[in-house]
Amino acid sequence: MKITLDWRKGARENVEAHYLLSKELAKKAEGARKAIEETKKEIAAAGKEKERVDVEASKAPAMKRKKEWHEKHRWFYTSGGRLVVAGRDAKQNDLLVAKVMVDADLFFHADIQGAPATILQDGKKASAQEKKEAAQFAASYSSAWKTGAAGVDVYAVEKNQLSKHAQGGYVGTGGFAIAGSREWFRATPLGLVVGVKDGIVTCLPLVHPGAANFQYEIFQGAKEKGAAAKELAKALGANSDEVLLALPSGKFAIKRRG
Repeated sequence: MKITLDWRKGARENVEAHYLLSKELAKKAEGARKAIEETKKEIAAAGKEKERVDVEASKAPAMKRKKEWHEKHRWFYTSGGRLVVAGRDAKQNDLLVAKVMVDADLFFHADIQGAPATILQDGKKASAQEKKEAAQFAASYSSAWKTGAAGVDVYAVEKNQLSKHAQGGYVGTGGFAIAGSREWFRATPLGLVVGVKDGIVTCLPLVHPGAANFQYEIFQGAKEKGAAAKELAKALGANSDEVLLALPSGKFAIKRRG
């Protein structure tokens, strides 16, 4: 270490000058050390604040998507882009026919007691393939799933063939009297695929060409509905309640494709 001496000063004066300088430098060093410590504390505090914000953001509820009207019912879009809606209960069956169905639509129903009113919108112009899709959807959500039937007959009629009045009197909630001839889809097999499309848990009939893009097929089986919903929800990364609402009533077997 070099020490510069002032030749104009004596030895004692040079010593005192360097002593004062060393004290000043020591003060500056202490100030710098404190500044560094304060900076470290500020950085640590900022890191903790960011971590807190990140945690709170992760806990914040996601923005809820506004549901379309048809999501109150069972539904899907055909390969031709037509909407199919089916009632979840007797009241919805009546509502769909009275408030939603128009003359251009077709009404599908499994030929079994306990089946949803299934409406294929613009069904009169639908292709044979789209009608097959609507028929299998109607069959799969009927009581045939509970009974374990491999298939069930399904028919289609127009709106003007439906009535709440029969020879025996007024038809009860969810039921309809049918007049005229019907278009039949004999021994329609039951079967659905389940997946998530555009963030929505969706079920498609197996005959739908888009079913090839879904990983899980469901059939009648021994697994309870709640257990099946939880298994599918975990596999799909979906909400189990949403999966539960999408499934038919009954028991299930789940098959993963590929």
